[in-house]
Amino acid sequence: MVSLILAESSLELIPTELKSHPSVVSHAQKLGKIPSEILLDNSWHYAAMKGISNEIKRGRPDIAHFSILEATTIPLFFQNKIKLFVHTINDKVISFGENVHVPKSYHRFAGLIEKLFQEKSVMVENNELLSLKDQSFSELIKQINPSNIIGLSTTGKQSTFEKIGSGLNDDSCIVVGGFQKGHFSDSIKNKVTNLFSVGNTSLEAHVVVSRMLYEYEKTIFM
Repeated sequence: MVSLILAESSLELIPTELKSHPSVVSHAQKLGKIPSEILLDNSWHYAAMKGISNEIKRGRPDIAHFSILEATTIPLFFQNKIKLFVHTINDKVISFGENVHVPKSYHRFAGLIEKLFQEKSVMVENNELLSLKDQSFSELIKQINPSNIIGLSTTGKQSTFEKIGSGLNDDSCIVVGGFQKGHFSDSIKNKVTNLFSVGNTSLEAHVVVSRMLYEYEKTIFM
């Protein structure tokens, strides 16, 4: 089963140092929640986020949402031929159960992830749909134990989705950045077997996920 990791994803609750910022407090009040219960989102918290550590990689939960939808609404996922993990910027890992249907509405998705961050698990009729645990990228790789790890980045060796897809096997792991700007940290790059670039310009994460998985699908179903 191929594994897909959305690495260093922009998914986190409001950090302690921003909880009292006016933009955060105001947004939380509108949602009827306290600041520590809501996702950091630069659409609402841009003023609060100015100057925080690793700013360019944070506050974009929509990137993970789009990418998760791309990965969980395709034949590969429905036939249990792919395992999805979301590794966050703060070294937490979300695992997905079989045939999980993630909300297409962003607001419902945000509510689901906020609940997951607080409760660590989302259950429906004794089936665990989502789970969250503290885990570094290297620890996740050790758990998966893939035969090869393919990273996709503009800093990698030039290739194409088709060439990469044709070289994948059931024990491969694909790594895509779940952030808006910047590059993989050294802790990610050091674990990647092969780092490839699939174009001269940067593509959004959900586009990379959809095209990469489609090329792999072609090797199985066509």
